[in-house]
Amino acid sequence: MATVLAFHAHPDDEVLLTGGTLAGLAADGHRVIIVVACDGVTDPPDRIRFVRADLDEAAARLADLIRSERVDVLLSYDQRGGYGHRDHVKVHQVGARAAEMTGTRILEATLPRELVAWACYPLRLARLVVRYDPQVIRSSFTPRKAITHRIDVRRFAGRKQTAMAAHHHEWQGTGRAGRLARVMLALPVPLFRLFFGREWFIDPAATRSVTKHDILERA
Repeated sequence: MATVLAFHAHPDDEVLLTGGTLAGLAADGHRVIIVVACDGVTDPPDRIRFVRADLDEAAARLADLIRSERVDVLLSYDQRGGYGHRDHVKVHQVGARAAEMTGTRILEATLPRELVAWACYPLRLARLVVRYDPQVIRSSFTPRKAITHRIDVRRFAGRKQTAMAAHHHEWQGTGRAGRLARVMLALPVPLFRLFFGREWFIDPAATRSVTKHDILERA
């Protein structure tokens, strides 16, 4: 049994980026820990916003948890924070620093840049995504050729969709993000499996593509 710690920016990010992988690891008998940096998209006014937190202090707190829980693999984000959200970029920075401090193997959750650019076109036509500049999207996430881990999570698509629904407070808004999420939740499981049945990671220390089991075999 290995221990995997998934470090995420906001509640719901763990589902969107790594939900199927975490479900698969848990089903295989491995121990999964989820750490969320922020209480929500907007942090309470009496707390320091995560993006303003001291890098070394935040990394040291994460490193303490990694050591105390005897973590084998840390999951974090790519260096762009996916689409550039400041909290996501900070997760990458803190995760990379904590991995360096503890000598822990790190895998960075991402998406294929080409796939995101392709998917955004029909979403923009449907006006479900309008605030992201296509030029920015084309430089976000990770080029397909640089991705080292492509995980097939189709077997856990139903669990992933159910876990998304559990974050109902994130999807109740009237904005486009809420509408897009409700469309995703309304998809029949076979369609959800088709669209969201893969998850991707970068191993900064490796260049070959491997499976979920390899993540743990080399931990």
